[in-house]
Amino acid sequence: MSLRLVNLGLPKSGTTTLGHALKLAGLKVADYRIRPHQTGQQDPRDGEFVADLLYRGLYEAGDPLAHLGGFEALSETSRLRGRPVWPQTDFAMIDALRARHPGLRFVATRRDAFAMSQSMLRWSDMVERLTRMPVPGLPAGYGETTAERVRWIEGHYAFLAAVFGDDPRYLELDVADGNAPLRLGAHLGIELPWWGTANANPETD
Repeated sequence: MSLRLVNLGLPKSGTTTLGHALKLAGLKVADYRIRPHQTGQQDPRDGEFVADLLYRGLYEAGDPLAHLGGFEALSETSRLRGRPVWPQTDFAMIDALRARHPGLRFVATRRDAFAMSQSMLRWSDMVERLTRMPVPGLPAGYGETTAERVRWIEGHYAFLAAVFGDDPRYLELDVADGNAPLRLGAHLGIELPWWGTANANPETD
């Protein structure tokens, strides 16, 4: 078993929906943090953040996936709690993944930037953490207003588009698009038996 897909989308972009869809399609998915229900057994990595494992692999072995064996997809890579870690914004991380794993596919889940911003606003203390802690493209002190969050969100996906260009291994995926499951399935060469909304805010339609 080897990793097939890494999601580079931001939090509240549909990462949980992606992970649930891939799990129902039979893939073993790591989402945000390693937990027993993801591995199906006791694992020394239990409780560790995907972001930390990616950077440990990058700096210890030159391979971001060195400590993520046993998984086929990463649906959420950023870490917001404690010290923030954002692999999906890091060119060196993405470059190493592409160089070391030429068969690896990438997706960037997204929604309308305003909708994503509003979802962040409603989700626990996410905006407070975004404002207080430095985030790539969003220095400490920024992110409190809708306009600032929208500019940051749009900037992230523009960054990914510039990095990947016309690379067929990359797919920007609007999870609200009715064709999203078909596009993702074609990207991975699998059929998705489910596509919907997972981990929605209570206020979300």
